[in-house]
Amino acid sequence: MEVLLNVILTAMNVYWFMCIIYIFMSWLPNARESNFGQALGRMVEPYFEPFRRIIPPLGMIDISPLIAIFVLRFAQNGVQFLFYNFLI
Repeated sequence: MEVLLNVILTAMNVYWFMCIIYIFMSWLPNARESNFGQALGRMVEPYFEPFRRIIPPLGMIDISPLIAIFVLRFAQNGVQFLFYNFLI
């Protein structure tokens, strides 16, 4: 059972890093238009989209990806909490 937890947490960590990389790519000109940027966008944008619908941009700054990353971290902590308190 602990192996399953490690797989889930590792997948969440990898996705978290993918989100961070995609956000940093917005600071580089034409980085999101590269093949890597487009592939990363296809994986990350569906997760960001509900947050973008709920949280409007503040002027020129879109803070919805930041909120999405925090939610992903809270979900990871929640998975650990549930596993260690209810499944052991």
